[in-house]
Amino acid sequence: MTFDTFRCPANVARLDELVAFVEACADRFGLATKKKFGLLVALEEAFVNVCHYAYKEGEGDVSVGCGADGDAFVVEIADSGAAFDVLSLPDPDTTADLMDRQIGGLGVYFIRSLTDQVSYRREAGQNIVRMVFRQTEEPLQ
Repeated sequence: MTFDTFRCPANVARLDELVAFVEACADRFGLATKKKFGLLVALEEAFVNVCHYAYKEGEGDVSVGCGADGDAFVVEIADSGAAFDVLSLPDPDTTADLMDRQIGGLGVYFIRSLTDQVSYRREAGQNIVRMVFRQTEEPLQ
């Protein structure tokens, strides 16, 4: 399994560049259009979370690796910020009235909903979120 890697400062100003990189990788893999849409939404949510929350005391980098793992397209987003499992957050109550809903949590909800599999691990001082997209036309979960 060989991944192409993009590394940049954790700054939302770099989002367009990151999206173009991952989209090109997904196109080379042949990821279906619907899956690619979900990938790009989940990628944006995960990247923006790193930019806003990983480095509370300063600046840091984010590294995004992507490529094929068998018949799946995999994206791994890594940062060296404080240890935090973003997937430990509960899903927001999407059934509550809009005025009664808590602010936040929708980004993680989208990541869970638009990926076929998502996981978190802390390794060598890095937070790593791994998102897997199967190469099928099955409906997104």
